[in-house]
Amino acid sequence: MIAIERLRRLLLATALLGAPFAHASDDLIDLRGVAPVRGDAAAGKAKAAVCGACHGPLGVAMVPAFPNIAGQKADYLYWRLVTFKRAGEADSPMTAQVAQLDDAAMRDLAAWFASLPPAAGSGAVAGMRGATIYRDGDPARGVPPCQGCHGADARARVGTATDDARTRLYPVLGGQHAAYLADRLEDLATHAPRTSTAQVMAPIARSLDAASIEAITHWLEAGAPSPDAPQAPGGSPTVNPAIPEGTH
Repeated sequence: MIAIERLRRLLLATALLGAPFAHASDDLIDLRGVAPVRGDAAAGKAKAAVCGACHGPLGVAMVPAFPNIAGQKADYLYWRLVTFKRAGEADSPMTAQVAQLDDAAMRDLAAWFASLPPAAGSGAVAGMRGATIYRDGDPARGVPPCQGCHGADARARVGTATDDARTRLYPVLGGQHAAYLADRLEDLATHAPRTSTAQVMAPIARSLDAASIEAITHWLEAGAPSPDAPQAPGGSPTVNPAIPEGTH
């Protein structure tokens, strides 16, 4: 784990040295050192009805193209809303949704969805190649271990009193729709980063080939099963009988 942390810090330092945030772009949001996001979850619940059309009434989306947001970190959700609002892209379905939201409303919505139980994952059979890349990286392609930022169980690292803002901004990935994750990686790889955290992630997304993306995203959608899970024929873990297949 020490080696993983050193690699994470080296990757971040390299990205920061290569692109000074103060002069990188007027659109780039520097999230280093931002204060924790505070919101009123009860107020957010009262404002969340429109969100349920795409993300489900309790933040678990039925359509794989839309992300599950239940149990996601409030800091991550809030800054994603801020990014959508600032970008104002006409072709994004989020643009119209955030146009009328003030800062307090975005904080409240983030607090509400963060308070909900996260998606457990599909429980479907998933090969272990995704787990290997997620936990060990792909040195040949310059891909660091994903767990360095997103946690060994893909539920995101938990910050401590000494952690800086970055830890609060690492999103939960376990149980997320594979289709959404693949689209998000493509977006990070092909579009100019809008936040300092996206700027760090962009070169990693560009280093992943299609087969690796498919393996990682489907392993995450399955709930990031442990490599030590019972194996079905062919080397894949068996479906968890406690989680009905296809449940999100």
